[in-house]
Amino acid sequence: MSDLLQTPLSAWHRAAGAKMAPFAGWDMPIQYPTGIIAEHVQTRESAALFDICHMGEFTLRGAGAREALSRAVSHNLDTLKPGRCRYGFLLNEAGGILDDLIVYCMAEDDYMLVVNGACTESDFAALRGRLPQTLAFEDISARTAKLDLQGPKSFDVLEAVLGESFRDLPYFGCRSVTFDGAPLLVSRTGYTGELGVELYLPWDKAEALWTALLADDRVKPAGLGARDTLRLEVGLPLYGHDLDTEHTPAEAGYGAMLTNPADYVGKGADREVREPLVALSIPGRRSARHGDVVALPDGSVAGVVTSGSFCPSLGYAVALARVAVAHAEAPAFVVKAARVELEATRVALPFYTQGTARAKLV
Repeated sequence: MSDLLQTPLSAWHRAAGAKMAPFAGWDMPIQYPTGIIAEHVQTRESAALFDICHMGEFTLRGAGAREALSRAVSHNLDTLKPGRCRYGFLLNEAGGILDDLIVYCMAEDDYMLVVNGACTESDFAALRGRLPQTLAFEDISARTAKLDLQGPKSFDVLEAVLGESFRDLPYFGCRSVTFDGAPLLVSRTGYTGELGVELYLPWDKAEALWTALLADDRVKPAGLGARDTLRLEVGLPLYGHDLDTEHTPAEAGYGAMLTNPADYVGKGADREVREPLVALSIPGRRSARHGDVVALPDGSVAGVVTSGSFCPSLGYAVALARVAVAHAEAPAFVVKAARVELEATRVALPFYTQGTARAKLV
């Protein structure tokens, strides 16, 4: 336990009775006493607050930053304007995914990159090697906190706490404001499929904002367990499960996103499809697990489950699975779970279609 990294809210979580567990080298809350399903429903119906301080953040500044970063990641930065952000990938030469990340354009030649916590060190090393030494590239993770306020009532709560309107903030838009005298970046993004924001602020201000947001009765804390069921319901991938170094963005269904005109690392190879992800619906509450074998109805092996869970919003289980391209259009599969075989039907993503993430606010 002593080797695990602590967020600025670790003591708060323990005092609140959270179940803690290691995640990406951090001591993180998996659930609170109310339980994962209650936290999931809270997010879908009202608002929930997540401690996501384990994520990594880098800044890149200097003349030529856009051009240099365009050659390092898959994002099309030519069309990314200040005040907007974009999802994409850091790739290896073979087109495999080293990480998925969001790039924020703060101003001309001024960017912030947000990466997965388990990949922070390796991502920084990979990018440092690809970027000119003349550019100011800094890892600001240790002093940057990240809180995710998610749910259909999230903007109502945020505006009540900060005292200003964010109704004009577009999906994947961001704005710099202040909280308690410190800079706060408000980003209309998230990992739940609901209307919400991701909030970046100094590490030592995290608990003050956390407490202020939770003072509103419409908000409850939620852990990584609910975050996982929420993201899976809307078909969002998890790095290390649904995305990895051996598979391409196109195999994960993101081929249409690969519009960067620059000659970035992995370009071309990132469109290869050998084992695409497919979405599976499984009747009942029993769910498939990461690593379960996926077979065709005749028993021949087709692939493997990458993510699976019972979905509270749907009332049945779903899974993402990586299958051989020859079987990607098969209508039905059998998941060989522990001590049972589960019938599964291939469906389209997202599984849950009632999310409010893209709701128009003005």
